[in-house]
Amino acid sequence: MDLALVGNCNIAALIDRNARIVWYCLPRFDGDPVFHQLMGAPNGRHLDGTFAVEMEDLQETEQAYIENTAIVRTVLKGSSGAVEIVDFAPRYESRGRAYRPQTLVRRIRPLAGTPRIIISVRPSFDYGALQPTITYGSNHIRYVGPRLTMRLTTDAPIDYILDRTTFNLHEPLNFVLGPDETLTDSVSSFARFEFEQTEYYWRAWVHRLAIPFEWQEAVIRAAITLKLCTYEPTGAIVAAVTTSIPEAPYTQRNWDYRFCWIRDAYFVVRALNSLSAVRTMENYFRWLMNVVANSNGDHIQPVYGVGLESDLTEHIVSSLPGYRGMGPVRRGNQAFEHLQHDSYGNVVLGAAQAFLDCRLLSRPGASEFELLERAGHQSIKLFDKPDAGMWELRFSAKIHTTSSLMCWAACDRLARIAYHLGLRDRYAYWREKSEAIKAVILDRAWSEKRQSFVESFEGEMLDAGVLLMAEVGFIDPSDPRFISTLSLTEKTLGRGAFMMRYEAPDDFGPPDTAFNICAFWRVTALARSGRKEDARAIFETLLASRNHVGLMSEDIKPDTGEAWGNFPQTYSMVGIINAARLLSSSWDVEI
Repeated sequence: MDLALVGNCNIAALIDRNARIVWYCLPRFDGDPVFHQLMGAPNGRHLDGTFAVEMEDLQETEQAYIENTAIVRTVLKGSSGAVEIVDFAPRYESRGRAYRPQTLVRRIRPLAGTPRIIISVRPSFDYGALQPTITYGSNHIRYVGPRLTMRLTTDAPIDYILDRTTFNLHEPLNFVLGPDETLTDSVSSFARFEFEQTEYYWRAWVHRLAIPFEWQEAVIRAAITLKLCTYEPTGAIVAAVTTSIPEAPYTQRNWDYRFCWIRDAYFVVRALNSLSAVRTMENYFRWLMNVVANSNGDHIQPVYGVGLESDLTEHIVSSLPGYRGMGPVRRGNQAFEHLQHDSYGNVVLGAAQAFLDCRLLSRPGASEFELLERAGHQSIKLFDKPDAGMWELRFSAKIHTTSSLMCWAACDRLARIAYHLGLRDRYAYWREKSEAIKAVILDRAWSEKRQSFVESFEGEMLDAGVLLMAEVGFIDPSDPRFISTLSLTEKTLGRGAFMMRYEAPDDFGPPDTAFNICAFWRVTALARSGRKEDARAIFETLLASRNHVGLMSEDIKPDTGEAWGNFPQTYSMVGIINAARLLSSSWDVEI
């Protein structure tokens, strides 16, 4: 999927290799896609939903991030010359707080010759259904919708933009697309200042990361991408910034991932913590404690809106044809209605380090622990009850091993936190509960027939999720039962370096694409069980499957290497960090 991500932890946009902004939602990740070309456009309006720099005689393109930043540089080359486009969302510290406006900045300059270009700015509203009312002045264009007005301020000729006129690019041009507010400085000065401050912010942020010796570029890009998927106003973390990119061609497996899954967010926080980027954990902890408090000791949904919205009712958007015409386009996600019992474990796992990490400015204590225990009590109640499982099956329920595993993890981590806080009676209580759940899992999730842990209690089908047993400390990775499980899972679900999620057909039939995070779980399981050379070889293949700027989507078609699923997928980027940290040689190696 040849797209680059820019953002500022408030908004995000995707830019293709031809420098077209093809996805941009306002006022936040799950908002109205004012640029929606990624999902197509209504019939007869094929130019709508994009902010493009078109070159009359385009022959080739280059695209890369400016090193250690979230700033994208694209070069378009043709017979008339070459033009550079730099895109970013302003992000830096100002007056003691984060400055992250709902603004995109685009800077264009000629590199060679006299390139002939067209500037096309065609936003629309209500998922492409409504065209804006346009007003303009000497240096700006306003795009007015029913609930939102955008202002483009520029030093380019307004007439050329309105009429999509081809013109010769002789000098640098600047574009600031943001709220309907007048700039207090010239657009060129504003764009230059925002660029310098944003570049410095990202370089300084990367400078503080504790990265492994090997695969540094891949880890840094993954870390920046994960941070861009955090919604800092609340602390939530989205699974991806897109909706409805199919998991596989023409399958109807099109979902909206612009929400905060408690499961995915835990893995993101864990990965960033491992690089010493603990601010994300602090912000997410506050969001998570609101979820727990709002549940009042009862059901916790697997997914919420970034503003803690609990109702994510799923709708089909009829105005857009879908990615490559493969609809439907969905808004909302039915998973909010599911029973997914692993959520309780992921709540506790996501919060646990906050109680133990001495670096935090404000560490939680006994009162927060008492609140967190609510998730533990639900784990005890539900660990052996049917649910939709981590793969969110829509029309069937089983006692999923991964759900029970995470319920065990909730009790195990609560015991550890209680011990750290000196709450000896609570430590004893939670240790007893965790051991009891563990005994049940070892008995009921093990299949003698297949000599493997399986997807559900008393089941026989395989599930890559059981590889998390070693990841969360449930079982020693050298345990013969885990070794046998890993071996059979590789043989059955492996597709070269890639991995399918599960063996059995699901609600939509047998899956057609491999799930990237499962391949990374295989890598870390191999490394933990002593097969590091095998793990390294597979990891290198997975890294080679990233796109041209180092990003990964959710799924991959093993036979073609084509990326599918929502993008960029935080799960996949987490896998890069975890595998690199586990496999990298020491900084003390001889050079």
